[in-house]
Parts: sequence; structure tokens; C-alpha cells
Amino acid sequence: MGDGMNFIFRDDEILLCESGIDFPNAHVCSFMGVGNNELQPLWLNGNSDHCTSHVARDIEAPPGFVFRKLRAVLGGLGEDGALVSRAFQVSEWVRTNRYCGVCATPMRKSETELCFHCPACGFSSYPRVSPAMMVLVKRGNEILLARHAIHATARYTALAGFVEAGESIEDAIHREVFEEVGLYVKDLCYFGSQSWPFPHSLMIAYTAEYDGGELNIQQDEIADARWFGPGAFLPDIPMVESIAGRLVRANLPPYVTSRTLL
Repeated sequence: MGDGMNFIFRDDEILLCESGIDFPNAHVCSFMGVGNNELQPLWLNGNSDHCTSHVARDIEAPPGFVFRKLRAVLGGLGEDGALVSRAFQVSEWVRTNRYCGVCATPMRKSETELCFHCPACGFSSYPRVSPAMMVLVKRGNEILLARHAIHATARYTALAGFVEAGESIEDAIHREVFEEVGLYVKDLCYFGSQSWPFPHSLMIAYTAEYDGGELNIQQDEIADARWFGPGAFLPDIPMVESIAGRLVRANLPPYVTSRTLL
């Protein structure tokens, strides 16, 4: 497949060389039974040979390679991180759209765009994107950080949640903040966005000012939430490569310290 890279996934793991962050070449892919027909190009405009594929969970890594958790290695991929994020989302789209979701007919892949078409009922399926809000709540010189109950890591971060049907991003922020920590916010300010492959999110980050209420944690969503002010020692915060990490670092109170600030 030219000079492009191949990204092979197994569930939420990515295949990498045992000795470093290197991706499998065409020979390794073929050894695993992943031929050209199973490799999905990341773009169809001819400007890239990068391809992706998903293998079954019982497939073993070939000699010299190992499957690693994508979440654990994403921060160390540097400039390739965004490419791997796209590759994972495209491979998930291929894996989950073999049959029409309306009539169960085998889908046909478009040759001109990233789209599956159903030859029976005409239904079309594109790679899924799920918008999610993220907000760092500020109160004077303090910021609110929370540890989410459902996440594998114990890092403290900004509040976040998926946008529901019929909501604007702003609606979702007000709803999620009140549901998760019982607070009201105002003066929402856009910070930035990032594609995030867990599983196919578009993280849209804001800051907001505290506008009332007392901390009342939603136990099934939040394990802990605290205000951190000037001079505080922060717990572990998200990696700097993530939008959450950049959002927190850009709004730190004066003189805070943490093991994970760099």
C-alpha cells in the first residue's frame, strides 16, 4: 500500500512493534490474514496510503509485535495520535456496518466516499461522530475538578458528557453540570475541540463561571469533585495531548503544583 502506515486494532487495542511505536507493514498484515481487501483506506482522495482494519479478539499478535491498549499509548504517539484516532474510528465503522441496520442486508461500500449503502432499501451509513461537551467550572481563583466513576484512570479532570438529541452544546453543559455536581453556571466560553476515539467522540470544550449551588455529586457518574484554588497541590490531571489536559492547564490557579503538569 505504498508508503502509508497500517493500523490494526483488536477491540480497544492497537498492534505495535514490541520494541517501540512502529506499525505493521504489509507483510505483517498478510501474515495475520489481513490482505488488501480487508484494509480500509483512511481517505479516498488518493492523497494517502494509510489504511486500517479490525481483527477478531482471538487473533494473536505476530512475532515481534504486541497488542497494546489504545488509551494507554495514545499520548505517546505524538503527531501520529490524530491519525491513529481517525484510523480507530474508521475501522470501528467498517466493523459495525457489515449489515444494514434497517433491513439486515449486506452493505456495499462506496468507492467515492466513506459510506456504506444498502442495495435493498437504500439506507446509507457514514462513520459515526458523537458530540460531547466538556466544561471547566471556575469560581474566582478556583477551578472544579472531578474524578469520573466510570473511567479506568483516577485522574481529576473537567466535567464532560454526551450531547443528547435535541440539545445544543450549551444546553448540554447546563444539564450535565447540574446533574453531575448540582451547580449552576453562566458565561460559557468556547475553548477548543478534539476528535477522541473512545469510541467516536468529538469533544467540545468550554469554560464557565460558577453561578450558584452546593456540590452534590451524582454517585453513579462522579467518584469525587473538589474546588482547587491558589497554592493547591493537584491530583493527577489528564495528559497534555488531550483537550481535557490543555483545558485544565490553561486555567490553573496561581502557584498550583502537580506531578502531571508537564
